[in-house]
Amino acid sequence: MKKPTLNRSRRTFLTQSTKVSLSVGFGGSLIGSALLSSCATEETKKEPIITGFSQKPLPYDYSALEPHIDARTMEIHYTKHAAGYANNVTEAAGEEDVDTSNPLEEVLGNISKYSTKMRNNAGGHYNHELFWSIMSAEGGGQPSGALADAINNDFGSYDAFVEEFETAAKTRFGSGWAWLVLDGNTLKVGSTPNQDNPLMDISDLKGSPLMGIDVWEHAYYLKYQNERPRYISSWWNVLDWAKVSERYDTIKS
Repeated sequence: MKKPTLNRSRRTFLTQSTKVSLSVGFGGSLIGSALLSSCATEETKKEPIITGFSQKPLPYDYSALEPHIDARTMEIHYTKHAAGYANNVTEAAGEEDVDTSNPLEEVLGNISKYSTKMRNNAGGHYNHELFWSIMSAEGGGQPSGALADAINNDFGSYDAFVEEFETAAKTRFGSGWAWLVLDGNTLKVGSTPNQDNPLMDISDLKGSPLMGIDVWEHAYYLKYQNERPRYISSWWNVLDWAKVSERYDTIKS
């Protein structure tokens, strides 16, 4: 059955409520401002970028990203690793009196106030929800439009951006993630350890994540073994630039 459409007044109420919640959670930080600016009230603006505490269905089959990411890795990664983070962050929320009807970003922006369990699992859940959403069987190529212009402006060229991003991913010691973030009006590349991310108040790299690659061994070891650089270079073939551009446009709007 098709879900009923929210009427205008209720949509406005929910959007404004989200704004209040996020502004309290982020304490007026630059990251919070970028996210809040994406929560537009006008019908012509894009929907806000917010993450819930529950795991969303994978938007494609386990085999959809082959040969670049194999079906068995996708199945284990989604049903075991990512599902574990989703379950554990919900459990941590219950233990630490967190309202799971509010965006997960609110917790991430104040993660220093929470337990290690919350930090690891809130980060793990957020990171994977983003990771699934920016990949598709129709991925590959290069960005276009405003995002392409911003990449050329901030990195000098698309090739220079790719080199910097791959270096961040290859040189992340141990487990972690590499990111492209929007910090104010500037694009930046960097990495974070374990399941940390640039929304966290404890992170050295700050900004609104546009894309991130998982460089934990469980993301690639079945196919690539210890060859992380080969996994990273192959990953561009499944990166959906249209989805990354949507995130950029929404945060910038």
